[in-house]
Amino acid sequence: MTGKERILAALNVQQPDRVPLYIHGINEGPIIGIGRHLTEGLPEPKQFHDMADMEKLKLLDTLFLIHEHFGVDGFTSFEIGHEVELDKARVLDDWGIMYLRSPHGLPVPKGHPVQEAADLEGYRPPTPKRKDLLLLDLARERFKGQVALFWLMRGTFVRSWRLAGMQNLMVKMIQSPEFVHRIASMVMEYNLLQLDMLADAGLDVLVVEDDIATTGATLISPRHFQEFVNPYNRRIVQRAHSLGLKVVRHSDGNIWSILDTLLETGYDGLNPLEPHAGMDLEKVKRYCGDRICLIGNIDCMDLLCNGTKEQVESAVLQAIEVAAPGGGYILSDSNSLHPGVNPENCIAMFEATKKYGRYQDPSGQP
Repeated sequence: MTGKERILAALNVQQPDRVPLYIHGINEGPIIGIGRHLTEGLPEPKQFHDMADMEKLKLLDTLFLIHEHFGVDGFTSFEIGHEVELDKARVLDDWGIMYLRSPHGLPVPKGHPVQEAADLEGYRPPTPKRKDLLLLDLARERFKGQVALFWLMRGTFVRSWRLAGMQNLMVKMIQSPEFVHRIASMVMEYNLLQLDMLADAGLDVLVVEDDIATTGATLISPRHFQEFVNPYNRRIVQRAHSLGLKVVRHSDGNIWSILDTLLETGYDGLNPLEPHAGMDLEKVKRYCGDRICLIGNIDCMDLLCNGTKEQVESAVLQAIEVAAPGGGYILSDSNSLHPGVNPENCIAMFEATKKYGRYQDPSGQP
């Protein structure tokens, strides 16, 4: 099977030839650390915006090479080129949200342009731009249908709180619910327009990336989630399915309290299933593994940072043993391959998936 066929089979909760391997997200440091096993001429680890143009091109080519060499079955794309630099410390996206750059990974939202109902009166949201899909176009040309193409789309909750401020948005859910609905609707309309572009560009899998939980519980109540968030994300799921796409729901943290709602919404996959947040893979598999594909769970908080290669291999084997039978499991880390992970452990995860992940019999037992 091709990587694309493998991923799509798993998302249909079917058995492919082996457990698919996927990288949801990866930062510059791990790309460089892993890539040094495969190619020469890589820069010292630094953030993308600090790289010269030739270094950026080398980094991207190395990311593609990692997927090819280790047989990673899905490639993740996202918007690029939609931010402008205000100064060395700050960037502004096309929604008017200001971010502070962080040496530890993604920029942190700090400037929120729509905090009151009055702010909405003169606010004009952006329209999706075809040029922002450049990374998807490059991946499509590189992999030529052999790898499943994923896209990270900011969901209703994350985009809404970035526009309004998280604490402010939560207060407004009680004090001014119509304000929250207006923002959510605005976000949804943008996503629906972009979704049509993505389908035309050859996308296979949409990831609704909408972190909604901490390690202990959801950030808002299940009732507020059902009122202010899920109806808008549900429209995205329905539209994506009508376009022939698969849809994965991404949220860090403990999502047990909203899991039934997510299942009922019709997502095809669930990611990243953080073990430190109570998302025990065996328990989730028993609860809903026949209804939705499970993606992730290899601990990137401690194991991939500080563990040995032998411990990583053991964790991969355990995950395959509990989640792969019958199909419907894609092996990945529990959030991302962030700057703190050990590149050698990432390679150990890739190789162990190949070593233990092949299905041996028609019953779906690897």
